[in-house]
Amino acid sequence: MIRIQIQLLGVGAVLLLLWSCASPNEKAEHAQTEQLIDVVFQLDCDSTYQTIHNFGASDAWTTQYVGANWPIAKREQIADLLFSLETKKDGSPTGIGLSTWRFNIGAGSSEQGDASGITDAWRRAECLLQADGSYDWSKQAGQQWFLKAAKDRGVTDFIAFVNSPPVSMTSNGKAWSDDGLAANLNLHRYQDYAQFLVQTLQGLSQTSGVQFDYISPFNEPQWEWKCCGQEGTPWNNDEIAAMTHVLDREIRKASLDTKIELTESGQIDYLYDNKNNSLRGNQVEEFFSPSSPNYVGGLSTVGKKIAGHSYFSTWDSSVLIGKRESLRLTMQDIDPQLEYWMSEYCILEDNEQIKGSGRDLGMDAALYIAKVIYADLVVAQASAWHWWLAISPYDYKDGLVYIDDDKQDGEVYESKVLWTLGHYSRFVRPGSVRVKVTRSDDKNIQNSLDELLVSAFRSEDKKQVTLVLSNSLDQPQVVRIEGIPKNLKNVFIYRTSSLDHENLSLIKTKDVYGTITLPARSIVTCVMN
Repeated sequence: MIRIQIQLLGVGAVLLLLWSCASPNEKAEHAQTEQLIDVVFQLDCDSTYQTIHNFGASDAWTTQYVGANWPIAKREQIADLLFSLETKKDGSPTGIGLSTWRFNIGAGSSEQGDASGITDAWRRAECLLQADGSYDWSKQAGQQWFLKAAKDRGVTDFIAFVNSPPVSMTSNGKAWSDDGLAANLNLHRYQDYAQFLVQTLQGLSQTSGVQFDYISPFNEPQWEWKCCGQEGTPWNNDEIAAMTHVLDREIRKASLDTKIELTESGQIDYLYDNKNNSLRGNQVEEFFSPSSPNYVGGLSTVGKKIAGHSYFSTWDSSVLIGKRESLRLTMQDIDPQLEYWMSEYCILEDNEQIKGSGRDLGMDAALYIAKVIYADLVVAQASAWHWWLAISPYDYKDGLVYIDDDKQDGEVYESKVLWTLGHYSRFVRPGSVRVKVTRSDDKNIQNSLDELLVSAFRSEDKKQVTLVLSNSLDQPQVVRIEGIPKNLKNVFIYRTSSLDHENLSLIKTKDVYGTITLPARSIVTCVMN
C-alpha cells in the first residue's frame, strides 16, 4: 500500500481509493481504529471569526548582549529558531517563523550603570538619544542585529515599544518612578518625547531597513514601576490621552505610516474594569468610546485595536474563560470594529497547575501555554499573540530560547514552549482567519481546557486549512476531521511531544484513513493544502 503523509482527494474519494488498495489486515486495523475514535471534529470553513495578523515575541532584554557579543554562529542559530521559514531535510521546520518582532526602545539606564538603580544589568537598556540632544545610531547594536536578522528571515510586521521615556526627559532622571502616582515625564516634555519617538522610528528605518508598523509608547501603565526592577513608568488614562494627541500630531507631521498601539494593559481586566484604580482602568471605554473625555479612537494614527497582557488571568478555568469573555463583550459593546491583540505573556503566576519560577524546557510549560493561546484566540478572539522574552538567561518560565547567563558566550537551549508557539506561528500566517470547528463529544470550552483542544484557521487565499490540536491527557487520543474542503488534497502532520526529538517534527504517519492519533501530552498541527 502506498503511504504518503495523508493524501486527500476529497474525503470520499480518498477513502475509496485507499480501501481498494488495503490488505485484509489493514482493513481490519481500520475497522478497529474506527471503533477507537475519541472525538470527531467537524470543520465549517464558511463560518469565520477574527483575522489573524501575526505571532511574535520581544527582543528585551538579552539581544543587547547576544546580538552584539556572542559568536555569529550562535546568533544565527537563535535567529533561525525564532524567525526561519526554512525546513530541514526531513521536512520539519528549522524555526517557528515568527511574523512579528517587538523592538524595545531603551531609556538610557544602561549608560547610567549602577547609578541607574536597576541592579540587573540585563534589564537596563541603552538610549539612542544622547545627553547633548544628538542621536547615536550605533547604540542598541545587539538589538539592531536581531532586528535585521528578523527582516532577512521574512518577518513582516514590526512593533517598537517603550518602557520609559529617555532618562534625560524623566522627572527624576531615572528610568523608573519615584512614587508610582503619575507618568515619570513632565507635561512640558510631552512634545520632546513624541519627537524622540518619531526620530527614533525614522533613524532605525535608515539603519536597519525596517519600517515599524506600530509604536507602543505606554507599556503596562497600571503598575507603579518604582525602583528598581527594570525600566518603566506608570501612566494615568488622561496622561495617555494627552500624550497620544501629541504623538498623533508628530507622526502626521513626519508623514509616517506607523500607527499608535494602545495600551499594553498590564492585565486584561484593566481593559474592561477599573480594578480599584479608576485612573487607569476601563481602557476600552476610556479611549474608544466617543462619549469619553479621553477618546482618541478617532485619531488617524491610532490603531483600530486594543492591546493587553494575559498575565495573572489564566487560573483557574473559570477565570481564564470569564475574563476573556468579559473583554470580548465589552469590545463588541464599545466598538465592534475593534481588534484585540494579546501583546505579551509568559508564565509569571504561581497556581495549582504551574509556577513561574524554575526553567522548564519540557511539556508541562508547553501544554499550559497551549491552553492559554487557545483561550486567547478562541474566547477573547485575539488577532495577534506575542510572547515576552524571546531569549532568556533566567531560571524562570519566561523564554522561548534559553541561554546561559553570560553576556559574551554560552550554550543555547530550545524549549518545548518555543515549538508550541511554532505550531501556530509557522503555519497560521498573517491574513488567516479562524474558522468554526465543532466536536462530537459536545464538551464546552471549560470542560475541555485540560484535555483535548482544537482550533482551526483558513489561509487568506483559501488554499490551506490549519488545525492546531493539543492533548493534555495522560493517554493518547484518536480524532477524525470531517468537513475538509474538497479543494484540499494534501495533509501534513507536525508534532511536539515529550520525546526529545519531536519538536514540531513532520510525522510520517500511516494514518491514511482520515484519523489522527495524538500521543499523550502532545501538540499536533495538521496542515491541509
